[in-house]
Amino acid sequence: MIERRVTIGTPVGLHARPASRFVQKVNGLSIDVTIGKVGAAPVDARSIMSVLSLDIAGGQEVILASTSAGAPAEAALDELSAFLAGNLDSPVPT
Repeated sequence: MIERRVTIGTPVGLHARPASRFVQKVNGLSIDVTIGKVGAAPVDARSIMSVLSLDIAGGQEVILASTSAGAPAEAALDELSAFLAGNLDSPVPT
């Protein structure tokens, strides 16, 4: 299992819009990913309801994990970490 710890960059946390953007990104990957708060059980990152149930606040640290191995999984978790560290509440470029 590989993991990444990341601090949420969106000031208001992973409410509906940022969580939706994150879940869409995860669903575009070919690996299984979980997300969880430190000290709590992780949830399936492909499920918007599961991600929203975590009630993740801005500036809070989360753990991304995957049971996949190898360079593609490492790269995917790096990409997701950078994504979550940014401000996902800003308008989506068209």
